[in-house]
Amino acid sequence: MTQDEAVPEGERSRWPQLPPWLRRGAIGAAAVLVLGAPWWGPPVLAQLDFFHVRRVEFEGLRYTDPSELMALLAIDTTASVWMPFAPIEARVAEHPMITAAHVERRLPSTLVIEVAERLPVALVPSERGLVAVDASGERLPIDPASAPVDVPVVAETDSALLQLLDQVRAGAPSLWSRLSEARRDGTREVRLVLDGVTVRARPDVTVARLGDIFPVEADLARRRLRAVELDLRFRDQVIARLP
Repeated sequence: MTQDEAVPEGERSRWPQLPPWLRRGAIGAAAVLVLGAPWWGPPVLAQLDFFHVRRVEFEGLRYTDPSELMALLAIDTTASVWMPFAPIEARVAEHPMITAAHVERRLPSTLVIEVAERLPVALVPSERGLVAVDASGERLPIDPASAPVDVPVVAETDSALLQLLDQVRAGAPSLWSRLSEARRDGTREVRLVLDGVTVRARPDVTVARLGDIFPVEADLARRRLRAVELDLRFRDQVIARLP
C-alpha cells in the first residue's frame, strides 16, 4: 500500500520552472555528474536548489498516519535529497507503529521511504472497548473506530493463540479473510470461526492442517450442503457436523 505526503506548495523552492526538454537534460547531466563524482560529489550537489526535497512518498503504510511520520522527519524544502539517510530512517523507526524504514532518493527532488509496520492480528476486549494487538500481545496505537482493522476477536491476549493467528495471516490468506473469532477452549482445544463455521482443532494445529477443511467444504458444496462445525482434532480426519 502506498501513501504520499507532499511538501506544502507554499514551501517549494524558488527554482525557476524549466521547459520539459531542458529539465530532462539537466537531470541526465546531473546523473552523469553524480556517477562520475568522487566522494565530494553529493555534498556539492546538496547545495543546489534543484535537488531540494519537494516531495516525500511513503510505501508500506496501512494503519499509520503519514502526517505523523512527516512530523518525525523534521525536514523542509531546504533539505536536499543528498542528505544522509541513516538519521531519517532512525527517526521514522521511532514511531510506535514502525519497525524499520529504508529511504531512497528519486531524482531530482523526491524521497521514497519504505516502512515496515507492526501488524495487528487480533482485537481484544479492554476497559475502553476493543483494542488491536500484534502477535506478541502488545497493544497497537490503532483506533478500530476510525481505521478499519479486519482481524479476529479474541477473549484475551493468549500468546500461543496470537502466534497461531499470525501464522494464518502470513501463510493462509484465504483462511485469514474468513476468520472472525478465535478462542481457546480449555487446554486441549482451540476454536476458530470462519464465516460462521466453527473449526475445532488441537492447540498445536498447523496452517497446513487447517487447510484440510477446503476439500471437505468443496465436497459438501457439490452436494449443496454446508457444515456448521468442522473438527480437526482427530489425526488425518475432518469430521463435519451438519445443521
